[in-house]
Amino acid sequence: MSATALVTGGSSGIGLEFAKLLAAKGFVPVLVSNRPDELESAAALIRREFGMEAPTLCIDLAEKGAGEKLLSCCDEKGISPEIVVCNAGMFFMEYLSPENLPKARTMMALHMDCTTDICVLFGARMKERGSGRIIIMSSMTARIPAPGIAIYSASKAYLKSFGQSLSYELRPFGVYVTTVRPSAIDTGLYPLGDGLRRFLKGIGVIRSPRYLALRALRASERGRRSIAPGFTNILVPLLVSMLPSRLIDQLGKKWIMK
Repeated sequence: MSATALVTGGSSGIGLEFAKLLAAKGFVPVLVSNRPDELESAAALIRREFGMEAPTLCIDLAEKGAGEKLLSCCDEKGISPEIVVCNAGMFFMEYLSPENLPKARTMMALHMDCTTDICVLFGARMKERGSGRIIIMSSMTARIPAPGIAIYSASKAYLKSFGQSLSYELRPFGVYVTTVRPSAIDTGLYPLGDGLRRFLKGIGVIRSPRYLALRALRASERGRRSIAPGFTNILVPLLVSMLPSRLIDQLGKKWIMK
């Protein structure tokens, strides 16, 4: 039986690119998402392009106990992934308020609680057999807390720290953890006009999902503990650190609160 690779958020965007690249390498991608229609379309694409079945698991990873549910579903289907890609995530850019606190709680559960559970549960299985790879998707924003993305940047900072520490715990047992800190990726999360989006992609400020997935997989194969691809990962945090705090306050009020 071919080796399997579990990809959370695997029905679209970066996750689907991970799935396609892994299928091209001979891994059977197991797609996890809470969107049944997208899962079906993604599985059909893998079947059509690579001639293999891509098992799908429709699970809301933001729900309490989702990690245990995911492990149980894999056990029932006889799936023991050699690679786990923790990619599922969400994004919103708003000042925090009582009204969006439920959305913020969902983000924290999805980014931090679920990723932690998945890494610990599946990592233990990998540790027992002495092999495996885990990829954790953090973000450049882990380094640049800013108005409007308070929960997003904080949760990604947690993943950055957690992933790097976990790599030291698991590597002595043959399990390699790679934490990825991408800059802007063209996944439709950013409210940009088509012209501006094309311009930013043209000069490399925004990268494609395939670019990121390819770089992340290469880093994982080489045993890298972390990777921050793209020149904007150097430039943007430096520029933000040079801005006066009062200016950041005013920019937030102008661009986000309106």
